[in-house]
Amino acid sequence: MSTSLQRLRRVASGATLHEPGSRLLAAASAVHLLNDACFAILYPLLPLIAADLKLNYAQVGLLKATFSGASSLLQIPAGMLGAAIGEYLVLLLGNLWVGIGVVAMGLAGSYLGLLALAALAGFGGNAQHPLANSAVSQRMTPARMATALGTLNFAGDLGKFVGPVIAGVVAVRFGWRYGLGTVGVMTALVTLGLLLRRGLVEPPETAEEPVQPETATQPSAQPRTIHRGFSLLLLAGSLDNATRGAALTFLPFVLAHKGLAASTVSLAFGLIFAGGAAGKFACGWLTDRFGPLAVIVVTETVTASALLGFLVSPAAAAIPLALGFGFVLNGTSSAFAVAVTGFVPARSRSRGYGIYFTAALLSSALAPLAYGQLGDAAGLTVVFVVMALLTLAVILAALPIRRALAETLAQI
Repeated sequence: MSTSLQRLRRVASGATLHEPGSRLLAAASAVHLLNDACFAILYPLLPLIAADLKLNYAQVGLLKATFSGASSLLQIPAGMLGAAIGEYLVLLLGNLWVGIGVVAMGLAGSYLGLLALAALAGFGGNAQHPLANSAVSQRMTPARMATALGTLNFAGDLGKFVGPVIAGVVAVRFGWRYGLGTVGVMTALVTLGLLLRRGLVEPPETAEEPVQPETATQPSAQPRTIHRGFSLLLLAGSLDNATRGAALTFLPFVLAHKGLAASTVSLAFGLIFAGGAAGKFACGWLTDRFGPLAVIVVTETVTASALLGFLVSPAAAAIPLALGFGFVLNGTSSAFAVAVTGFVPARSRSRGYGIYFTAALLSSALAPLAYGQLGDAAGLTVVFVVMALLTLAVILAALPIRRALAETLAQI
């Protein structure tokens, strides 16, 4: 089994684990798996939490917004802290924080207490995206950078598959509090083990050696073009993440209205995240070959179609639709992660990723709150129609940057 996993890692990263950056990629992927497992388990548990605490859609949206929003507010400071004391160390400490925080959420005695603990737990997630993406992008050769970032994202969505399945199975038998506690304890224990072995993954003498040359500074591109392109990329990424956060928050209620049991909803979300894991890896590979803009256009179009499909499809079609929906919904993020490198030089990439993920994840956090208000006023059908239209708007925001992105990526 161990040999098979090592072979899979070699195939996924395009290198052996002894090559520069490959050990860090493997470790960062493990951390991403655990981190996303913690943040994904709330989705299938929301109907159970709402029933137990007697919450409306707006309160459900606020809970999800609080948990996700807290993981978005301090990403730039987390990047600065990582540069000061070590990116990998900050990744692990943040992940340990999240695991302990999720356990504490399961002990909350009221809705207000759950909100407060969700905010505290979420703060630990600020380190994950900017530091992991920055470290991996700098330590991989340009020819396989997109595939490496796709592998990192693949690991996160593998966690999104494992987390909801474990939490859902436990919650059906013992309740949502035990579902949270089980995944939280697993995350804390595994992260602690990685922390104790930190020196084997990122030795001090090689931790700061980037693989990419400084040609990644895009010297011939016009600064105004780069600034405008990055601004449009922030807008497109924010719209994409708004769809992701809101769709995953309210899809359980659509499925429940179709008569699906809680265990079946958990299975559907497991398939969504399994499809998302495959999508992130595959879209990373496709981005290396066709460019990020082509991948973004195709995946966003299919995502919008699937959102409408959930409204009109029969209950029996929900499970197969969930698998394809996850593939395109989460696969897009690999293309966006590569697009960031086209506008941000290697020497300031952690800050650039911090800005991008702050905007993207804040959008993901606030979208459930806004769509929750819309759902209370107009119903879930209107929510999903509006969501589909704004998903198509991602393409309109991304298309103007195609020329600038082509110029800058060609220099990396």
